[in-house]
Amino acid sequence: MSGNIQLLSDTLAQARNENRAALIAYLPAGFPTVEGGIEAVKAAFDGGADVVEVGLPHSDPVLDGPVIQTADDIALRGGVKIADVMRTVREAHEATGKPVLVMTYWNPIDRYGIERFTAELAEAGGAGCILPDLPVEESGVWREHAEKQGLATVFVVAPSSQDARLAKITAAGSGFVYAASLMGVTGTRESVGAQAQDLVSRTRATTDLPVCVGLGVSNAAQAAEVAAFADGVIVGSAFVKRMLDAPDEAEGLVAVRELAADLAKGVRRGA
Repeated sequence: MSGNIQLLSDTLAQARNENRAALIAYLPAGFPTVEGGIEAVKAAFDGGADVVEVGLPHSDPVLDGPVIQTADDIALRGGVKIADVMRTVREAHEATGKPVLVMTYWNPIDRYGIERFTAELAEAGGAGCILPDLPVEESGVWREHAEKQGLATVFVVAPSSQDARLAKITAAGSGFVYAASLMGVTGTRESVGAQAQDLVSRTRATTDLPVCVGLGVSNAAQAAEVAAFADGVIVGSAFVKRMLDAPDEAEGLVAVRELAADLAKGVRRGA
């Protein structure tokens, strides 16, 4: 079975055809449990997310702020494995028919084996991987296997990235470009700011790939602000916080669905 990079591309193109940004949600696998994590991804889709990134929990994250770290700790203490991540992708995609990516640091893939990981992700119906800490210069073997399996390779660019560096990163990537709106770790913020708009503009000058912005968006107003200049709005910590703050799993799923619906309205403002 081939991976679903085409489904991802078609989904982002459909959003553009509707004159709006795509809504991309992030939720970690295994949180609060494996089953609960699967239901959370489905709830995000039910609420209006176009794409979901499933996080592979890691003990030493470099990009994730305290909210996602807390969820990752819960998942790791629960014994989450890569097989559970694949199961989350499979069941969420089968239930919705929508594109599901994995967001992971490089070390778990390196240990697991590139060929094995890409084959299993494609077989599960995955659309690709977001790899925040894999340098483009060291990504050749990964990209070869991902392309063979029909998987997108999404790289992260930051405001500190020089134009020549942006061109190098976007030339190697596929699916879309993940633009980190500001320097630092994930988390909700009062304002997403002008840095993100400048980064999107500079990134678009190097590629035809959609440019999607993450880090800091937590409500419909911020989603609308980012949707005015980006192809996609990525929201993670706000979803995870809803799950963490809920008195039980059922309430958490309701909260995820409601937030997705609110954000989905945000990305459609002005459409």
